[in-house]
Amino acid sequence: MTSLQRTIEGDVLVQHLKQDERMIDQALLAKHGRSARTLVKEGPLRLTLMAIGAGGNLPAHRTEGPVTIHVLEGAVTFDANGQTYPLAPGDVLVLAAGVEHSARSATGTLFLLTVVHTPSAGSRLESA
Repeated sequence: MTSLQRTIEGDVLVQHLKQDERMIDQALLAKHGRSARTLVKEGPLRLTLMAIGAGGNLPAHRTEGPVTIHVLEGAVTFDANGQTYPLAPGDVLVLAAGVEHSARSATGTLFLLTVVHTPSAGSRLESA
């Protein structure tokens, strides 16, 4: 699946995250310590495969919608609301909308990031 084929066509989309399909850009990972590949971008839903290299980090940020992180490989530590959350493969972290968070990995990690973008107040059309 190329990064341009990200919308859901029909009622169901199946992603088989085989090793050859979840290739992360190794050059970006080496240069920036992180890399990502969007799997689905449909309406408010974003599903992204994200890698953090050994010693890499994801700086503190927040999103307007809720977030889930499902660790697939390696170990990663998330910091949110003054707490530290060490995660291993199979662990899922859920963050409410607007929670500032950051991540780091000593050994490298691969996780599935889901974000639901909520529309801003100015983007909704009022009913007549």
